Amino acid sequence: MRSPAVLDPTSPTAHTGTVVRAQGGFYFIRTPDDQVVEASARGKLKLMRGGQRITSKTLVVVGDAVTYIIGADGRGFITAVAERHSKLARKAAFEDKEHVIIANLDQLAIVLAAAQPPPRLRGLDRFLVIAEHNQLPALIVVNKIDLLEPGVPEEVFDLYRQIGYPVIYTSVKTGQGLEELSDALVGKISAFAGPSGVGKSSLLNRIQPGLGQAVSDISEATGKGRHTTSAAELFPMAGGGYIADTAGIREIGLWEMDEGEIAVGFREFRPFTPDCKFSGCTHRHEPGCAVRAAVERGDIAPQRYDSYLRLLEEDTYKDPWER
Repeated sequence: MRSPAVLDPTSPTAHTGTVVRAQGGFYFIRTPDDQVVEASARGKLKLMRGGQRITSKTLVVVGDAVTYIIGADGRGFITAVAERHSKLARKAAFEDKEHVIIANLDQLAIVLAAAQPPPRLRGLDRFLVIAEHNQLPALIVVNKIDLLEPGVPEEVFDLYRQIGYPVIYTSVKTGQGLEELSDALVGKISAFAGPSGVGKSSLLNRIQPGLGQAVSDISEATGKGRHTTSAAELFPMAGGGYIADTAGIREIGLWEMDEGEIAVGFREFRPFTPDCKFSGCTHRHEPGCAVRAAVERGDIAPQRYDSYLRLLEEDTYKDPWER
């Protein structure tokens, strides 16, 4: 993070920018001309919700588009927060409230390795449900494809392409897929998620030298202090857009999601659920279940249905990649 910009303290002009870091009640705002301004939120903020301006004491979060002014003393103050078009949220610790981790994400990029470590598809399914619940487009990145024979990774992940998720196959060693991945990230705010050892930092470093290391450093620092901090940060890409640090996303959980909402997270279930005999069908044991019938016909992959059943029974706050 570069030093905060120094703007004219006598100017009454309102400025705009994107919050790229929040820490200790202070917010670091990246401006359209690539400066970084430090500001605080004082009193009630004006927030846009449903096209109407309201007031709230809710704190600003990373990813928010804000309006701020520079006071006579040279300090920055956030005066308004634009309406969020998306958010990645979880249940707040010790409270029955929503905790927004990052606002205005354009996509969640879920990275797995084709091998070393072997892909854990149930963890992938869990994150896809989270993306669906938050109405976030999901991008699946399969790295280390050079470790397997050509065509083998596709045999595992083509199921997800058929469901409708974009899948990019990459190799840091050979360079395959890196340009495609870069094109998918440029100009967007993307969060990277995935288990350790799949090569997330290496991928980012190949796309933009130093980017992966920066993300890795803040993720490690935040992870060590996860009981005392929920810091997040957006890192700018040279071609435009941001990569979001994913510290804390591992523990996001399927918070406040009932069986029906988890089922909706499996997008291939949706065409069949209206034909279930009973409303509120859990697709586990009810007679006349159209989803189970679709599984038996082969219209829904058995492994995805099995993943759904397992998600219903699992501890929703356990690390999904440890399964």
